[in-house]
Amino acid sequence: MGMFKVHVKVANPSKPELFFEEDFWVDTGSLYTFIPEDRLEAIEIAPLQTREVTLADGRRDRRLLGSALLTLLEPAETLPSLVMFGPKDSLYLLGAMALEGFSVEPDPVSKKLKPVAAIIGAHFDSR
Repeated sequence: MGMFKVHVKVANPSKPELFFEEDFWVDTGSLYTFIPEDRLEAIEIAPLQTREVTLADGRRDRRLLGSALLTLLEPAETLPSLVMFGPKDSLYLLGAMALEGFSVEPDPVSKKLKPVAAIIGAHFDSR
């Protein structure tokens, strides 16, 4: 799939006036949204816990995990999302969990995010 970037606003859920905006690579191969730790620390996002991850080059690492408010321009929506604290000069990656939360998928032809219907995994009979 062709890679492309989307503009994202990242804010502190407790203090939304603390935020930054950046272009993120859309990365369906990454479960979490990945943001350099110094940018998250600058807007006072505190880690909640750690997770073991396998990086794209196969190395294993243990990274901090926190929560941020993410805003996409299309769809114009703001939602809380889990974010991983990446190394200082790492790429900004918009991961699969955030994409699913926003109910969007990448369209490699238009290089935009397109809306998709959310999938509910169970059927409930109301009878």
